[in-house]
This record gives sequence, structure tokens and C-alpha cells, in this order.
Amino acid sequence: MKNIRFILLYFFILLIAGQKARAAGADTLEIQSAAMNKTLKAVVITPQNYGHSKKNYPVVYLLHGGSGNYKNWTQQTPDKTLVSRMADLFDVIIVTPDGGASSYYFDSPLLKESQYETFISKEVREKVDNSYRTIRAREGRVITGLSMGGHGAVYIATKHPDLYCAAGSMSGVMNINPATWKVTPDFAKIRIENFKKMIGEREEAGPFYPGFNLITMTDQIKTAGLHLILDCGVDDFLIEPNREMHKLLTANGTPHDYIERPGKHDWAYWENALPYHLLFFQKVLQTKKQ
Repeated sequence: MKNIRFILLYFFILLIAGQKARAAGADTLEIQSAAMNKTLKAVVITPQNYGHSKKNYPVVYLLHGGSGNYKNWTQQTPDKTLVSRMADLFDVIIVTPDGGASSYYFDSPLLKESQYETFISKEVREKVDNSYRTIRAREGRVITGLSMGGHGAVYIATKHPDLYCAAGSMSGVMNINPATWKVTPDFAKIRIENFKKMIGEREEAGPFYPGFNLITMTDQIKTAGLHLILDCGVDDFLIEPNREMHKLLTANGTPHDYIERPGKHDWAYWENALPYHLLFFQKVLQTKKQ
């Protein structure tokens, strides 16, 4: 858990973040995906001083969860101003791209219409870098997300450590095997069928889709050299896979911050989690400047 200095700083941030007056900008980009041959969208929120400055800004990519879309982070949080205020407070550009309803943010070897690793890491990134004053280097780019988006953030950053210096997961799907989740058999069956459609049949005796499943990629995660923050609510149906990932990363010596807090798999939890992630990223980004 965080030390007392971190906690005091966090509450100071919440106090400042409670101020409602702001002048940040929010755009909706249309992004043509050559990989999927379709047009998708992303919300881009710039901090309030963006229009009065000539500097380049770090970018936080913020991914949505399963059955969600690019508007979730600006429309589903209890406080609808949360993401905009975080962009102001931390002086960053925040991008919330579309990741499909059940893509898990990897490139499907079977479905042309589900190439979201390429979409996020290349097509969205290039569109944002060409449209805004960004820091076009890994030292100015981080990625995080909730649930399916937590899996996507860590997965994409692990596959592309040259593009991101840090990654985070809020209530993330650390193990895509539904047998490790506290869900109904019907829900688990739907997800298993989805993975079969995207990846194909699997070896029943082996790991659950190695190479697509974070729990099978801990050595890659270590090699990527990312700054990592993982958190999950103690009443979340994904708490056990998160605990297992923490144990595996600790065992192989991968530096990471791991947090458990009271909470479930819901927007109240993710609204509370986002400032923690942005504070973590701010410290990383400031270090990269030096």
C-alpha cells in the first residue's frame, strides 16, 4: 500500500479536483482503420492551457471495458466532469478510443474486423500525434483501462514497449479464462465462445490461449520494462486473477504497484481509481523528463 506521503498528496489532489471551473477542450475524432477497413471514433480531451501554450503534451490512452465504447469514460462515471478535470489537473491529453465490444484489444488471427492491437497502438496513436501537439516518444505516452481495457492496456504496452513507458489496469482481466472469474456458467460460456471465434480452438490440457492471455505473459511483461500499476476492488469478480498476477509478477521480480481497495466491478470504483493511476503516471512522466 502507499505510504502516508502518497496518501496525503492524493487527498490534496482530490481537493483540487473538486473545483468545477475549467476550460478544457473535448473533440471526437473519426479514425479510419486500414487494418479493419472501417471508421471508428475516439474522444480526445486537451487540458485547459492547451490553446494558450506551444509545448508538446504527454498522452494518456484510457481504454473502456467489455460491451463498452469510446464514450464510456466521459458519460458513465458518476462525476461526468472527471476525465476533463483530470486532464486539467495533470496537464495531459487524454484519449478514449473505441475498442470494440469484446475484442480484448488484441489482433484476432481469424477476424479481420477485430484488429484492435494495431488500431490502438498504430492507427489511433498516429492520428492523435498528427492532430495534436504531443510528445511523440514512449517517454510521453502511457496507457491504462478498466476491465477488458485493463487487459488491453497491459497487453498492448507489453507488446509495444517502444511506444509506452507505463501501463495500468483497473479491475483488469489479468486472466482471460472465464473459469477463473466469479461469474455464472452462462456468462463464462459466452466469453469462451467469443475467444474461440477470435482465436480458434485451444489445447485443453495447456494454458488458456498463451500469448493472448496476460497471465501467460509475465516474462514478457518483465522484459518490457514498463512502469506498472494494477488495482482491483476486494469484492470484484476478478479479484482472484488480479491477486494471482500480483504473485507471479512479484515472483519473477517485475516491479509494479499493486493496490486492493473496497469496491466492486462498477463505475464508482473506477472513478475512484483513475486519479490514483494519473498520479502514478505523473510521477513516471516527470522522471522521464529528467
